[in-house]
Amino acid sequence: MSFDSLGLPDSLVKAVKEQGYTEPSPIQAQAIPVILEGKDVMAAAQTGTGKTAGFTLPLLANLIDGEPAKANQVRVLILTPTRELAAQIHASVQNYGQNLPLRSAVVFGGVKINPQMQLLRRGVDVLVATPGRLLDLYNQNAVRFKQLEVLVLDEADRMLDMGFIHDIKRIIGFLPKQRQNLLFSATFSPDIRKLAKGLVNNPVEISVSPRNTTAESVTQFIYEVDKTKKSALLTTLIKDNDWKQVLVFSKTKHGANRLAKQLEARGIRSAAIHGNKSQGARTKALAAFKEGQISVLVATDIAARGIDIDQLPQVVNFDLPHVSEDYVHRIGRTGRAGNFGEAVSLVCNEEFKLLKEIEKLIKKIIPRKIVAGFEPGTPLPPSSLDTNAPKPKKPKKPRVGHADGQRGAGGRQQQRGVRNNFVG
Repeated sequence: MSFDSLGLPDSLVKAVKEQGYTEPSPIQAQAIPVILEGKDVMAAAQTGTGKTAGFTLPLLANLIDGEPAKANQVRVLILTPTRELAAQIHASVQNYGQNLPLRSAVVFGGVKINPQMQLLRRGVDVLVATPGRLLDLYNQNAVRFKQLEVLVLDEADRMLDMGFIHDIKRIIGFLPKQRQNLLFSATFSPDIRKLAKGLVNNPVEISVSPRNTTAESVTQFIYEVDKTKKSALLTTLIKDNDWKQVLVFSKTKHGANRLAKQLEARGIRSAAIHGNKSQGARTKALAAFKEGQISVLVATDIAARGIDIDQLPQVVNFDLPHVSEDYVHRIGRTGRAGNFGEAVSLVCNEEFKLLKEIEKLIKKIIPRKIVAGFEPGTPLPPSSLDTNAPKPKKPKKPRVGHADGQRGAGGRQQQRGVRNNFVG
């Protein structure tokens, strides 16, 4: 199958080929024709599957013949959870739409709002935005949605994790009822389906990978090491293996800063990106990493969300994530676009419980290694997967004076709160 066969106009096919792509990925082959028809879509696709082109290409195609956006109006709104991802999507819109008479813009927090307000005065056909900054612009009458034709929620699962649900609902309330809706997520979790009920209408569901699986193109393994020796081991791995481009995940902002400084002191060009860094510093560090000016980028989960490098060879989990699903997102940064990659985790004894949860989620025991000179003082316990089917529970006998099927107040489950971690 080729892009020519998907119904895209020649100008877009030409732009795709100029980016070096000849055949659509599975998510693109399935999503592009459906979006071109104007249908609502719910798509589950792992990071690195080409989903950004899967929605930007057909949206640009559909915008060509419509009425241009008037002052402060928007025709397509793409919501994303982080600044980096917003910038990445906007770059794709610009690259694919280079031969089209369409205007686009990207808005996010961490930078001055006035230049963004000026961009919107002429109206834009495609606006990529983070929820917080979009609400600021709306409250200042800088953006309006009477001409809106399409709403896209990208990385919807991450937006819920980051506590954006209330902002998303407020934004949806401003939009015209008649519109096309596209929801992209790594998984179709219960929370995502709950959100979708009030958003998409008779959606076409697309799923190109099983839930919470890791890509076959990524080789995963663990180095057992004491917590105090992780930094030294990482230095040894980088130097001995001559790693040129490594994305390292730290669980905290301070940990990311500390590790980057330690690596720099050992002669390894490094930088850290996280929510406390200014947008300018984050953009500069990411550009330097992509261009090979630095070898190691140390990032927190949120800051790394928009990193999109087709041939990133190594991802290192300096700390295991507390949320198992984040492991899948992290290692999905490598092994993209048909390339192979390595995902390395430095795991100490204190993290064994987190490791068990990850292996349970991905249904796979991750192979282990030990480097001479870094043998852990307290080795990790052996891993095992529970492959036995759970035994069916026996039905409880109803209590005397307790109507069958009723539950007491003590049996009610508490609802889990959403993490309130705002970016943008």
